Amino acid sequence: MPQRDLPDAVAQDNPGAVRAPPPEAFPTDQIPVPDRWRLIETLGVVKERWFDPYNQNTYKGDRPICVRSKEEDERRAHEGRPKCRTPEFLKLKGDHWFFAVNAISDTVLEPRTFPIPVGVQTTQRPGSIDVFGKNDSLVLAQTFILGAALIKGSTAYMPPEIEYRLTLALNANYVDVSERRVLFVEPSKGTDRFDSFLGVQELFVDYHIRNVSDRYDFDSVRVGIQPFQFDFRGFLFNDQQLGVRLFGNRDNNRFQYNLAAIMRVEKDTNSGLNDLTQLPRQDWILHANLFRQDFPLVGLTSQISVTYNMNREKGDVEIDDNGFPVRPALIGNLKARNYDVVYLGYGADGRIGRLNISAQAYGAFGWDRDNIFTGKSSMIRSYFLAAEPSYDVDFLRLRGSLLFASGDGKPYNDVEAGFDTIFENPIFAGSDTSYWIRQTIPFAGGGRAVSINGRNGILNSLRSSKEEGQSNFNNPGTILAGVGVDADVTPEWRLSANANHLWFHKTAVLKALRMEGSIPSDIGYDLSLAAIYRPKFTQNLVFRASAAMLQPGRGFRDLFAKNDRDKRYVSVLLNAILTY
Repeated sequence: MPQRDLPDAVAQDNPGAVRAPPPEAFPTDQIPVPDRWRLIETLGVVKERWFDPYNQNTYKGDRPICVRSKEEDERRAHEGRPKCRTPEFLKLKGDHWFFAVNAISDTVLEPRTFPIPVGVQTTQRPGSIDVFGKNDSLVLAQTFILGAALIKGSTAYMPPEIEYRLTLALNANYVDVSERRVLFVEPSKGTDRFDSFLGVQELFVDYHIRNVSDRYDFDSVRVGIQPFQFDFRGFLFNDQQLGVRLFGNRDNNRFQYNLAAIMRVEKDTNSGLNDLTQLPRQDWILHANLFRQDFPLVGLTSQISVTYNMNREKGDVEIDDNGFPVRPALIGNLKARNYDVVYLGYGADGRIGRLNISAQAYGAFGWDRDNIFTGKSSMIRSYFLAAEPSYDVDFLRLRGSLLFASGDGKPYNDVEAGFDTIFENPIFAGSDTSYWIRQTIPFAGGGRAVSINGRNGILNSLRSSKEEGQSNFNNPGTILAGVGVDADVTPEWRLSANANHLWFHKTAVLKALRMEGSIPSDIGYDLSLAAIYRPKFTQNLVFRASAAMLQPGRGFRDLFAKNDRDKRYVSVLLNAILTY
């Protein structure tokens, strides 16, 4: 029962005590200020080690950059300034400069199977005449990421005054498949490939323009290569690109806003990293969003957004590093296109009572200057809706997943009704542990070097490449319904299971491209299991293992009917991430 009666008041009586001196008795301009950043080390509680990622460390940005001398300490203490002094050779003005280094090792081992088309002239085995060959493959990838930031600030509450950041990523990858002309356009180059690439993933300056309240509501601007994510789950755009971003907050952080202008840089084909050795693409993005916390309900954050994608790559001919054309995509009339599309979006993330909810809706409206079926200008009118409710029961989180992306049911009219994104990297329905999200399925017989879906993408967009190709609004659309469960068995172990059923929304585009009279809409069941192990209870060491299986439905079997070798397809992912 709550205590209703207050205890008796306590009165202090201390005869003979000396009264504390008044504040004016202290000379405020001569009080020595201790180096609060290194006070714990001065007391002998902790000894700094440069390689320690867990305790206070100057190279993690826990303490300012300092040089110390006895004379300088005495002078600064006499002036009432902190003893910590920024090194003069850095030519930095003022104190409280922090240097933060981060390093990541990301290792991937991924055996998988998927339908691999093969022609008579390119088969690996003489005498093998079939539309599809052996379907097994293996991917080994190692990525080292090294980042450094120089930041001027003072406390954890006040936004930094300025930040300079550089992040480089070195990727080495090896792929082995069972058929020729999968990894290279030339059949003579064989069935395995080793490649490496160094990409610039971050290179920006973040400048704090002003504070607009005593609670550090602020306005800031960031210029350069930086991360962009347009919605809560990364459906529309989730990438590190070249751009300018104006952002800030208001009303004690209840409102947050972002204004962004992006010029997309080219990607390396096999690693997916930014390639600054090529000129930027003629593909520009303008984006604005506004977040409101506790709206319309307490515990729920709402987001409204407007995104404009202007593509002017009609005259481009782009061949990827393996010799396959990516712009224009070899589908339909084989022409590159100009298009303008505006995405209007609403998203919500948070909880309603004990129910967790994350949802996103988009409408895409615009013009495509060259419909791949008619060669004429067409209107873009397509829609997208996704929601993932979940409910927590003790150490379990029970999830549901629903997704609808409209498809084009009349490919030869003047309206393109298939929804496509700019650059999707969805965190949804099992994410990259899902077979359909993780793997790419080639659209054999309907387009050359074109896939039904993209790697680390959920939509059936019929693009040549998510990284290097154009958006395509003549597509069959996607429907997904699924359930899942996350179990935090211990602080170190999390187990997850997902079961998703996928369909094409409309198959008219597939029938037109494949010249078939009937293609069912059922793609099949995507089943996956995953385990995550964090031995230190932190994100410094993360080991992940997952296995996924696609049980094909009637539509999938129709598209790959001549492949009788396997009744199902599998994917295994072993991933180790070490972070400093």
